[in-house]
Amino acid sequence: MNIKDIKYYCSLVEEKNFSKVAELFSVSQPTITMAIKRLEKEFNAPFFIRDQSHRELRITTAGEQFYMHAQAILTEIEVARKEIISSQEGKIRFGLPPIIGNYYFPPLSPGLMKKGIMQQLETYEYGSAHLLKMVQRGDLDMALLGSIKPINYPRLRSQILATFPINIIVSKHHPLAAKKDIGINFAALKNEAFLALAKEAEFIHQQAFRTLTQQNHFRPQISYQTNDVHILKSMVADNLGIAYLTDLAVLDSDDVVRVPLTDPDAPVFMVSSVSRTTTPMNSTKQALWDELLQAAK
Repeated sequence: MNIKDIKYYCSLVEEKNFSKVAELFSVSQPTITMAIKRLEKEFNAPFFIRDQSHRELRITTAGEQFYMHAQAILTEIEVARKEIISSQEGKIRFGLPPIIGNYYFPPLSPGLMKKGIMQQLETYEYGSAHLLKMVQRGDLDMALLGSIKPINYPRLRSQILATFPINIIVSKHHPLAAKKDIGINFAALKNEAFLALAKEAEFIHQQAFRTLTQQNHFRPQISYQTNDVHILKSMVADNLGIAYLTDLAVLDSDDVVRVPLTDPDAPVFMVSSVSRTTTPMNSTKQALWDELLQAAK
């Protein structure tokens, strides 16, 4: 069995046409035919049924099973290629979501700088959902990710570093500011105008907010959305609406009031370090991982 045969096979499953697959790979049609025969012989099972009368190519149950495994094989080979290239370049491809990058990571920077780790980081800034996919694909060596549940996926190692409540924030002049010491149930906010972080930014807050609205069975009124946390807090301070934001991103200088949620199952904002178990931990990567865990103690 060779990698080219597997690539031909996956393409044939998707295209269902020998001639088209041959054209895609710039080879002859008999080359594709022989590759499929080799795979069928290897597994002693037919992967395709060729319906000559209708000129159709149908995949068998065994073929479907092999296709799922073949995709995983090709994915892992591509991940291995990226990991090897990265190890040769000597840099650590490191993911940081905006909120974690702006509020959680900066206090760690001096320690990383002193140990010579900071200079080895090649930083990528996207939402946590996008960065998670990048780690899974092998496009990143490591990332700090936000989530509302522990991150648990095959071939990933993860460690929760910190948790932060997600509060309602309001202007000092908003009536809800009086609730700062006793909190409020999310259901009581049904008629409030919310300012929110935009969906396209892939903020974890969107997941947490959706969880609360589903638990309380109402669709909140969202008057404005932005990708910028600073703009969001500024608008809240100007009493243009209320917002739902992790305590990690709220500073004393923001001129807003935190109102905790009293819901027993209210989501919390988790910060985790994540890397692939298949990524070799050289001394610098291990030092970064250890430093992140040490800072969390």
